[in-house]
Amino acid sequence: MFSKTIKLATAGAFSVLLASASITAQAADSSKPIVIPTHNWSSQVVMAYVIGGIFESIGDTVEYVPADSQAVYEAIRNGDITISHEVWQSTFGKSFYNAMEKGGIIDAGTHAASTLEELGVPHYVVENNLCPGLPNWEALKDCAAVFATADSGGKGRILEGPQSWHGDLMPTRIKALGLGDKYVVKFAGSADAIWAELASAKKEGRGIITFNWSPNFTDADGFDFIEFPPYKDGCRTADGGDGSCGSPKGWLKKAANYKFPKTHPAAYKTFSKLSFTTTQVGQMAALVDIDKLSHQEAAKKWLADNEDVWKPFTE
Repeated sequence: MFSKTIKLATAGAFSVLLASASITAQAADSSKPIVIPTHNWSSQVVMAYVIGGIFESIGDTVEYVPADSQAVYEAIRNGDITISHEVWQSTFGKSFYNAMEKGGIIDAGTHAASTLEELGVPHYVVENNLCPGLPNWEALKDCAAVFATADSGGKGRILEGPQSWHGDLMPTRIKALGLGDKYVVKFAGSADAIWAELASAKKEGRGIITFNWSPNFTDADGFDFIEFPPYKDGCRTADGGDGSCGSPKGWLKKAANYKFPKTHPAAYKTFSKLSFTTTQVGQMAALVDIDKLSHQEAAKKWLADNEDVWKPFTE
Protein backbone atom coordinates (compact mmCIF):
# COMPACT_ATOMS: atom_id res chain seq x y z
CA MET A 1 0.00 0.00 0.00
CA PHE A 2 2.79 2.40 0.98
CA SER A 3 4.69 1.50 -2.19
CA LYS A 4 1.58 2.06 -4.31
CA THR A 5 1.05 5.48 -2.68
CA ILE A 6 4.66 6.46 -3.40
CA LYS A 7 4.24 5.40 -7.04
CA LEU A 8 1.03 7.38 -7.41
CA ALA A 9 2.60 10.43 -5.82
CA THR A 10 5.63 10.11 -8.07
CA ALA A 11 3.44 9.72 -11.13
CA GLY A 12 1.42 12.75 -10.10
CA ALA A 13 4.54 14.82 -9.57
CA PHE A 14 5.85 13.72 -12.97
CA SER A 15 2.57 14.80 -14.60
CA VAL A 16 2.85 18.20 -12.93
CA LEU A 17 6.42 18.52 -14.18
CA LEU A 18 5.34 17.62 -17.72
CA ALA A 19 2.53 20.17 -17.63
CA SER A 20 4.89 22.77 -16.24
CA ALA A 21 7.44 22.01 -18.95
CA SER A 22 4.74 22.29 -21.61
CA ILE A 23 3.60 25.67 -20.26
CA THR A 24 7.21 26.86 -20.14
CA ALA A 25 7.82 25.74 -23.73
CA GLN A 26 4.74 27.57 -24.96
CA ALA A 27 5.65 30.63 -22.92
CA ALA A 28 9.06 30.70 -24.58
CA ASP A 29 7.67 32.45 -27.66
CA SER A 30 7.51 36.23 -27.49
CA SER A 31 4.08 37.83 -27.04
CA LYS A 32 4.88 40.17 -29.93
CA PRO A 33 2.93 39.29 -33.08
CA ILE A 34 4.47 37.31 -35.91
CA VAL A 35 4.03 39.57 -38.94
CA ILE A 36 3.01 37.69 -42.09
CA PRO A 37 2.87 39.43 -45.51
CA THR A 38 0.02 39.09 -47.99
CA HIS A 39 0.61 39.59 -51.73
CA ASN A 40 -1.69 39.53 -54.75
CA TRP A 41 -2.27 35.89 -55.66
CA SER A 42 -4.63 33.42 -54.02
CA SER A 43 -2.37 30.62 -52.80
CA GLN A 44 -0.02 33.09 -51.10
CA VAL A 45 -2.82 34.86 -49.24
CA VAL A 46 -4.63 31.67 -48.21
CA MET A 47 -1.35 30.14 -47.09
CA ALA A 48 -0.63 33.26 -45.03
CA TYR A 49 -3.84 32.66 -43.08
CA VAL A 50 -3.20 28.91 -42.93
CA ILE A 51 0.24 29.46 -41.41
CA GLY A 52 -1.12 32.17 -39.14
CA GLY A 53 -3.76 29.71 -37.93
CA ILE A 54 -1.08 27.11 -37.24
CA PHE A 55 0.93 29.65 -35.24
CA GLU A 56 -2.19 30.63 -33.28
CA SER A 57 -2.86 26.96 -32.50
CA ILE A 58 0.39 26.84 -30.53
CA GLY A 59 -0.35 30.07 -28.67
CA ASP A 60 1.28 32.73 -30.83
CA THR A 61 -0.17 36.07 -31.94
CA VAL A 62 -0.24 36.93 -35.64
CA GLU A 63 -0.54 40.11 -37.68
CA TYR A 64 -1.09 40.31 -41.46
CA VAL A 65 0.20 43.17 -43.61
CA PRO A 66 -0.06 43.77 -47.38
CA ALA A 67 3.43 43.88 -48.89
CA ASP A 68 5.13 44.24 -52.26
CA SER A 69 6.26 40.81 -53.43
CA GLN A 70 9.78 42.03 -54.34
CA ALA A 71 10.39 44.55 -51.54
CA VAL A 72 9.20 42.14 -48.84
CA TYR A 73 12.69 40.64 -48.42
CA GLU A 74 14.14 44.00 -47.40
CA ALA A 75 11.24 44.38 -44.98
CA ILE A 76 12.02 40.97 -43.46
CA ARG A 77 15.72 41.79 -43.30
CA ASN A 78 14.93 45.02 -41.45
CA GLY A 79 12.54 43.31 -39.04
CA ASP A 80 9.32 44.99 -40.20
CA ILE A 81 7.95 41.61 -41.40
CA THR A 82 8.77 38.26 -39.81
CA ILE A 83 8.48 35.66 -42.58
CA SER A 84 7.81 34.97 -46.24
CA HIS A 85 6.21 31.61 -46.97
CA GLU A 86 6.15 31.55 -50.82
CA VAL A 87 9.56 32.51 -52.19
CA TRP A 88 9.39 31.52 -55.89
CA GLN A 89 12.84 30.90 -57.30
CA SER A 90 12.42 32.39 -60.78
CA THR A 91 10.59 35.55 -59.73
CA PHE A 92 11.89 36.31 -56.24
CA GLY A 93 15.11 34.32 -55.93
CA LYS A 94 17.35 37.27 -56.81
CA SER A 95 15.64 39.64 -54.34
CA PHE A 96 15.79 36.94 -51.65
CA TYR A 97 19.50 36.26 -52.12
CA ASN A 98 20.36 39.96 -52.36
CA ALA A 99 18.71 40.48 -48.98
CA MET A 100 20.53 37.46 -47.54
CA GLU A 101 23.87 38.88 -48.64
CA LYS A 102 23.15 42.07 -46.71
CA GLY A 103 22.29 40.06 -43.59
CA GLY A 104 19.20 39.87 -41.42
CA ILE A 105 17.22 37.28 -43.36
CA ILE A 106 17.61 33.50 -43.29
CA ASP A 107 16.57 30.54 -45.43
CA ALA A 108 13.92 28.68 -43.40
CA GLY A 109 13.65 25.67 -45.69
CA THR A 110 11.98 24.50 -48.89
CA HIS A 111 8.48 23.26 -49.64
CA ALA A 112 7.97 19.86 -51.27
CA ALA A 113 6.29 21.62 -54.21
CA SER A 114 8.44 22.57 -57.19
CA THR A 115 7.48 25.63 -59.22
CA LEU A 116 7.08 26.82 -62.78
CA GLU A 117 6.02 30.28 -63.95
CA GLU A 118 5.40 30.36 -67.68
CA LEU A 119 3.13 31.23 -70.59
CA GLY A 120 0.73 28.54 -71.63
CA VAL A 121 -2.73 27.55 -72.81
CA PRO A 122 -5.69 25.78 -71.23
CA HIS A 123 -5.58 22.09 -72.08
CA TYR A 124 -8.57 22.24 -74.43
CA VAL A 125 -6.50 24.40 -76.83
CA VAL A 126 -4.07 21.49 -77.28
CA GLU A 127 -6.72 18.79 -77.04
CA ASN A 128 -8.87 20.42 -79.74
CA ASN A 129 -5.82 21.16 -81.90
CA LEU A 130 -6.60 24.89 -82.12
CA CYS A 131 -2.91 25.53 -82.76
CA PRO A 132 -1.31 22.38 -84.21
CA GLY A 133 2.07 21.63 -82.70
CA LEU A 134 1.53 23.12 -79.26
CA PRO A 135 2.94 23.00 -76.64
CA ASN A 136 6.14 23.44 -78.73
CA TRP A 137 6.63 27.21 -79.03
CA GLU A 138 7.38 27.07 -82.76
CA ALA A 139 3.72 26.24 -83.40
CA LEU A 140 2.96 29.87 -82.50
CA LYS A 141 4.51 31.02 -85.79
CA ASP A 142 1.55 29.72 -87.77
CA CYS A 143 -1.52 30.40 -85.62
CA ALA A 144 -1.40 33.98 -84.34
CA ALA A 145 -4.95 34.58 -85.63
CA VAL A 146 -6.28 31.91 -83.23
CA PHE A 147 -5.22 34.11 -80.29
CA ALA A 148 -6.26 37.52 -81.68
CA THR A 149 -8.60 39.69 -79.58
CA ALA A 150 -10.46 42.95 -80.10
CA ASP A 151 -7.59 44.94 -78.55
CA SER A 152 -4.64 43.14 -80.17
CA GLY A 153 -4.53 45.02 -83.48
CA GLY A 154 -4.88 41.91 -85.60
CA LYS A 155 -1.99 40.16 -83.84
CA GLY A 156 -2.21 37.23 -81.47
CA ARG A 157 -2.53 38.40 -77.87
CA ILE A 158 -0.38 37.09 -75.04
CA LEU A 159 -1.79 37.96 -71.62
CA GLU A 160 0.96 38.54 -69.08
CA GLY A 161 0.52 39.11 -65.36
CA PRO A 162 0.82 42.60 -63.86
CA GLN A 163 3.93 44.33 -65.21
CA SER A 164 5.28 44.68 -61.66
CA TRP A 165 5.76 40.89 -61.57
CA HIS A 166 8.28 40.44 -64.39
CA GLY A 167 8.86 43.80 -66.08
CA ASP A 168 9.45 43.32 -69.81
CA LEU A 169 10.57 39.68 -69.57
CA MET A 170 7.84 38.31 -71.85
CA PRO A 171 7.82 41.11 -74.47
CA THR A 172 11.59 40.71 -74.72
CA ARG A 173 11.29 36.96 -75.17
CA ILE A 174 8.61 37.20 -77.86
CA LYS A 175 10.72 39.69 -79.80
CA ALA A 176 13.89 37.61 -79.40
CA LEU A 177 12.10 34.55 -80.79
CA GLY A 178 11.05 36.44 -83.91
CA LEU A 179 7.38 36.55 -82.93
CA GLY A 180 7.14 40.30 -82.36
CA ASP A 181 5.42 40.99 -85.68
CA LYS A 182 2.76 38.34 -84.96
CA TYR A 183 2.03 38.75 -81.25
CA VAL A 184 1.49 41.56 -78.76
CA VAL A 185 1.94 41.20 -75.01
CA LYS A 186 -0.77 42.76 -72.85
CA PHE A 187 -0.43 43.09 -69.07
CA ALA A 188 -3.28 42.02 -66.79
CA GLY A 189 -4.15 44.28 -63.89
CA SER A 190 -4.24 41.40 -61.41
CA ALA A 191 -4.28 37.63 -61.07
CA ASP A 192 -8.07 37.79 -60.91
CA ALA A 193 -8.12 39.42 -64.35
CA ILE A 194 -6.20 36.41 -65.73
CA TRP A 195 -8.68 33.96 -64.22
CA ALA A 196 -11.62 35.96 -65.61
CA GLU A 197 -10.09 35.83 -69.10
CA LEU A 198 -9.42 32.10 -68.82
CA ALA A 199 -13.02 31.48 -67.74
CA SER A 200 -14.37 33.60 -70.59
CA ALA A 201 -12.18 31.86 -73.19
CA LYS A 202 -13.18 28.43 -71.89
CA LYS A 203 -16.87 29.30 -72.09
CA GLU A 204 -16.43 30.46 -75.70
CA GLY A 205 -14.04 27.66 -76.63
CA ARG A 206 -11.53 30.14 -78.03
CA GLY A 207 -7.77 30.22 -78.00
CA ILE A 208 -5.93 32.09 -75.26
CA ILE A 209 -2.27 32.37 -74.26
CA THR A 210 -1.70 33.57 -70.74
CA PHE A 211 0.86 33.66 -67.99
CA ASN A 212 0.25 31.09 -65.29
CA TRP A 213 2.12 29.16 -62.66
CA SER A 214 2.26 25.84 -60.86
CA PRO A 215 1.35 25.03 -58.14
CA ASN A 216 -2.01 26.67 -58.78
CA PHE A 217 -5.71 25.80 -58.88
CA THR A 218 -5.42 25.39 -62.68
CA ASP A 219 -3.35 22.23 -62.18
CA ALA A 220 -6.59 20.35 -61.53
CA ASP A 221 -8.47 21.76 -64.53
CA GLY A 222 -5.64 21.18 -67.00
CA PHE A 223 -3.16 23.76 -68.27
CA ASP A 224 -0.32 23.19 -70.75
CA PHE A 225 2.80 25.33 -70.39
CA ILE A 226 4.45 26.27 -73.68
CA GLU A 227 7.84 24.64 -74.22
CA PHE A 228 10.19 27.51 -75.05
CA PRO A 229 13.95 27.09 -75.58
CA PRO A 230 15.32 25.71 -72.28
CA TYR A 231 16.44 28.11 -69.61
CA LYS A 232 20.15 28.24 -68.85
CA ASP A 233 22.33 30.55 -66.79
CA GLY A 234 23.03 33.78 -68.64
CA CYS A 235 20.20 33.47 -71.17
CA ARG A 236 18.11 36.37 -69.90
CA THR A 237 18.91 39.95 -70.91
CA ALA A 238 19.59 40.93 -67.29
CA ASP A 239 22.35 38.30 -67.31
CA GLY A 240 23.77 39.20 -70.72
CA GLY A 241 21.68 36.91 -72.93
CA ASP A 242 19.16 37.68 -75.65
CA GLY A 243 16.16 36.71 -73.52
CA SER A 244 14.82 34.03 -75.86
CA CYS A 245 14.82 31.24 -73.26
CA GLY A 246 11.88 29.91 -71.30
CA SER A 247 11.49 29.88 -67.55
CA PRO A 248 13.28 27.48 -65.21
CA LYS A 249 11.58 25.02 -62.94
CA GLY A 250 12.47 26.00 -59.45
CA TRP A 251 12.06 25.72 -55.73
CA LEU A 252 9.51 27.24 -53.37
CA LYS A 253 11.30 28.44 -50.27
CA LYS A 254 10.52 30.04 -46.93
CA ALA A 255 12.35 33.05 -45.49
CA ALA A 256 12.48 34.53 -42.00
CA ASN A 257 14.01 37.37 -40.07
CA TYR A 258 17.21 36.18 -38.38
CA LYS A 259 15.79 36.90 -34.90
CA PHE A 260 12.71 34.72 -35.41
CA PRO A 261 14.32 31.48 -34.08
CA LYS A 262 15.17 33.28 -30.82
CA THR A 263 12.06 35.42 -30.33
CA HIS A 264 9.62 32.64 -31.30
CA PRO A 265 11.46 29.31 -31.02
CA ALA A 266 8.32 27.15 -31.10
CA ALA A 267 6.85 29.00 -34.06
CA TYR A 268 10.17 28.92 -35.93
CA LYS A 269 10.50 25.18 -35.35
CA THR A 270 7.00 24.74 -36.78
CA PHE A 271 7.74 27.05 -39.72
CA SER A 272 11.00 25.30 -40.57
CA LYS A 273 9.25 21.88 -40.56
CA LEU A 274 6.29 23.14 -42.57
CA SER A 275 6.25 21.90 -46.19
CA PHE A 276 3.39 21.85 -48.66
CA THR A 277 3.08 19.83 -51.87
CA THR A 278 1.96 21.06 -55.30
CA THR A 279 -1.47 19.53 -54.73
CA GLN A 280 -1.88 21.15 -51.32
CA VAL A 281 -0.93 24.62 -52.56
CA GLY A 282 -3.31 24.19 -55.50
CA GLN A 283 -6.11 23.17 -53.13
CA MET A 284 -5.64 26.36 -51.12
CA ALA A 285 -5.92 28.51 -54.25
CA ALA A 286 -8.91 26.55 -55.57
CA LEU A 287 -10.95 27.30 -52.45
CA VAL A 288 -10.84 30.98 -53.47
CA ASP A 289 -10.60 30.90 -57.26
CA ILE A 290 -13.07 28.07 -57.86
CA ASP A 291 -15.17 27.76 -54.68
CA LYS A 292 -15.25 31.56 -54.20
CA LEU A 293 -14.54 31.53 -50.47
CA SER A 294 -12.78 34.50 -48.92
CA HIS A 295 -9.09 33.99 -48.16
CA GLN A 296 -9.84 33.74 -44.44
CA GLU A 297 -12.71 31.28 -44.97
CA ALA A 298 -10.54 29.21 -47.31
CA ALA A 299 -7.79 28.99 -44.71
CA LYS A 300 -10.21 27.91 -41.96
CA LYS A 301 -11.69 25.22 -44.21
CA TRP A 302 -8.27 23.96 -45.32
CA LEU A 303 -7.04 23.78 -41.73
CA ALA A 304 -10.19 21.95 -40.60
CA ASP A 305 -9.98 19.46 -43.48
CA ASN A 306 -6.24 18.81 -43.24
CA GLU A 307 -5.31 18.45 -39.58
CA ASP A 308 -3.37 15.30 -40.46
CA VAL A 309 -1.15 17.42 -42.72
CA TRP A 310 -0.36 20.39 -40.53
CA LYS A 311 -0.51 19.16 -36.92
CA PRO A 312 2.73 17.13 -37.27
CA PHE A 313 4.52 20.41 -38.08
CA THR A 314 3.71 21.60 -34.55
CA GLU A 315 5.04 18.52 -32.77
